Amino acid sequence: MAGAPPPPHEAKARLFVALDLPAAVVDALVAWRTPLLRARDRELRPVAPEALHATLAFIGWKPEAAIAPLGELVSECAVGVGAAVGGLALGAPLWLPRRRPRVLAVALEDRHGALGALQGRLVERLAAGGWHEPDARPYLPHVTVARSREREGARVPRDAVLPAPPPLAFDGAAVVLYRSRLAREGARYEPLSVSRLA
Repeated sequence: MAGAPPPPHEAKARLFVALDLPAAVVDALVAWRTPLLRARDRELRPVAPEALHATLAFIGWKPEAAIAPLGELVSECAVGVGAAVGGLALGAPLWLPRRRPRVLAVALEDRHGALGALQGRLVERLAAGGWHEPDARPYLPHVTVARSREREGARVPRDAVLPAPPPLAFDGAAVVLYRSRLAREGARYEPLSVSRLA
């Protein structure tokens, strides 16, 4: 299982690739979620502002020796992309997964398809190198803004209606290879390779 921790004697890192967001977008998401989380404080805990991003591919536990080649692969996928990962906008709020929600997220509108194209290219390269097994489900670009405090998921009323976030348009800031360090208070994300898009 990709998310399961490795045996203690193996030096491995839990890795994923994400699109970083401009500071203005992070601020807008924090402002939008604040009153919602105040009302659901016992159910949801906020994701740290510095950890708000759009995941492109979850790689899972890999040997630490794989960090350098994976960083190069991610950088190669970002080359030539530049500000082409534009035409993004904050979309509708989402409870994910739909049947038994564990996170509150905001969808990203990929108006020109550039983000989807980047994600597809990245997953193809990772799969070709044996680093990643593509998900059978279509890619859903989103930003997780809060997680359930309960293992079984958030208790979401069937008629719960969430206010829409501001219709903020923006370009992607960077493609980043992250290391996820698991902790009792929540995972901490360490950037290992950063490819700026602006």
